[in-house]
Amino acid sequence: MTETILLSSTEKDLGGGFIVRRSLPAAARRSVGPFVFFDHMGPVRETPGNAHDVRPHPHIGLATVTYLFAGAMMHRDSLGSVQRIEPGAINWMTAGRGIVHSERKPADLLDQSYDLHGLQLWCALPQDAEECEPAFVHTPAEDLPQLDVDGAIVRVLIGEAYGVRSPVATFSETLYLDLQLAPGQRLPLPEHVAERAVYVVDGEVEIGGASVSRHTMACLAQGAAELNAPAGARVVLIGGAPLDGPRAMWWNFISSRRERIEQAKADWQAQRMGVIDGEKEWIPLPT
Repeated sequence: MTETILLSSTEKDLGGGFIVRRSLPAAARRSVGPFVFFDHMGPVRETPGNAHDVRPHPHIGLATVTYLFAGAMMHRDSLGSVQRIEPGAINWMTAGRGIVHSERKPADLLDQSYDLHGLQLWCALPQDAEECEPAFVHTPAEDLPQLDVDGAIVRVLIGEAYGVRSPVATFSETLYLDLQLAPGQRLPLPEHVAERAVYVVDGEVEIGGASVSRHTMACLAQGAAELNAPAGARVVLIGGAPLDGPRAMWWNFISSRRERIEQAKADWQAQRMGVIDGEKEWIPLPT
């Protein structure tokens, strides 16, 4: 890639005003490093009697990466994991050969009002790990490095940058940063990964003379790059090594083999992919 590619997010209302903005996959760019899916959810106001729950659903061939700016979610999966997801933590769920999970409003918040705001990304697993054993790993916010770089607040969520490394384990070279810049600040971006993109959560930034507005992703060329935030901004940077071959994606399934996705469809239709203790409903296979 020799020039910056700007990707506008597409909005979808999942119900009750719960807006999700999707930047990946896009026609102009299917992936950035191992990241093949990028959803920005909210912010949405949760109120008593209103829950934007995600019922049990399956995945194969990928890892989900959940990161919240505000609010809370309760993760449950077919491995027996039960984990409250709160702001600043990284929640990495490896689907591998197959996993089922749900994300619901925590019971202690059912009668409260609060904002829910965050990101969910998917990483395609390397071909030799697509059928690995499923797993779930929660890394608390306090275990993730945070540092000041030229006045900018940098949180290294996954990978290595600015001389520090996240404890989150991955299957291939992966980079994921949360960056907060005050008005007028500039920040040089890491150059050591082959593919990079910046998504503007709030505010506006300039990169190499190009203006990148709120809710826009900028896929960057290789080499030196610097963020400039004239009025301040919060952005995330994603990237890593390119995928080791093309991937097929259908609904929640990713694989280098299309026949594997057909098998996953049949398995979910027949409810052969696992169950979550206490759950009695699930999202049907799309028609």
